Amino acid sequence: MRKPKVVISRQRLMRRLAVAWHRHRWLLLSFVGASLIMVFFVTRMIVAAVYWSDPARQRQTLEGWMTPGYVARSWDVPREQVLDMLGDALAEGRGRTLAQIAQDSGVPLAQILDQLASALAAQRSPE
Repeated sequence: MRKPKVVISRQRLMRRLAVAWHRHRWLLLSFVGASLIMVFFVTRMIVAAVYWSDPARQRQTLEGWMTPGYVARSWDVPREQVLDMLGDALAEGRGRTLAQIAQDSGVPLAQILDQLASALAAQRSPE
């Protein structure tokens, strides 16, 4: 035997929500807040997945605007390994570009880019 469909009219649904709002206001607000936070992080994850799955973002030619973290993502190596490859040129601070790192360390940008490119190529080549 088939169960009958349960259909709640719009008026009845609004009445139930009004009762829930009056009895459990903080619970509903917490639920809405948690839902908004979840939507934010799911959207962020989807945007990152779409961005990094683009083949144009894989193993990009190194440029001065890139950060060590961006290079690590693009070349699929751990960020700490890229920081180790930069070695002495890297001073403290997160989110700085390779050009800023070169300027702060007094080393020409081309030298840092060549050093990093050769280290990444050695990392990716089979032994």
